[in-house]
Amino acid sequence: MIVHFVGAGPGDPDLLTLKAARLLSSCRICVYAGSLVSPGVLALIPADAERHDSARMSHDEVVAVYSDAKARGIDVVRLHSGDPSIYGATREQMNALDGLGIPYDVCPGVSAFQAAAASLCAELTAPEVSQTIVLTRTAGRTPLPERQELDRIALTHATLCLFLSVAGIREAAETLAGHYGTDCPAAVVHRASWPDERIIRGTLADIAAKTEAGRIGSTAMIIVGRALSRDIPPSKLYDPAFSHGFRKAKKR
Repeated sequence: MIVHFVGAGPGDPDLLTLKAARLLSSCRICVYAGSLVSPGVLALIPADAERHDSARMSHDEVVAVYSDAKARGIDVVRLHSGDPSIYGATREQMNALDGLGIPYDVCPGVSAFQAAAASLCAELTAPEVSQTIVLTRTAGRTPLPERQELDRIALTHATLCLFLSVAGIREAAETLAGHYGTDCPAAVVHRASWPDERIIRGTLADIAAKTEAGRIGSTAMIIVGRALSRDIPPSKLYDPAFSHGFRKAKKR
């Protein structure tokens, strides 16, 4: 018996990995992350499989499902939204599984920040502008370590992908504007890759007002950074005057 931690991806079932789709379509027990997993992905689970919505369960109740499955010799798919390694609360489950002597593995998934970038048709890195992407969140019921607070992260001027933060977008935008400038591009992608996906584009000056007007208060990714602009220096990678290991520069 084994527990498979599976990334459900951002929502579109076509964005599941082949391995994730195979595990889902053959599972007999699935514990899934409630409203965070799209109906299209859940439709891959066999009709006669046991389903447990973890949104209504405590940690101990989830672990009890694993323990019961071990007694019956049945594998479990633990379906997490996006990729299990990002805000997935998998560590405590793995610790419990270690204590029960239950093996487990992880099947990665497309993260919401990647799906949001795809919906924006955006490259999150840009030559001479940003070569770093920071995945973070604003403080809420879960506090941030002092050195990882938004005003400190902003000192990097990296491209920021903010999870779980749209409810505090006004404060976040005000904080970031002091470092990035009010004209810095910003975007909010609600339910990236879902049929009801919505995209809001703006700057740090107006993104909060636009998001509030759109009544988006959850399940959204905030992306901030100059790399979102199209008016930036081009990459040297395909510049004919640029040499690398596979191509010699052409003289002009």
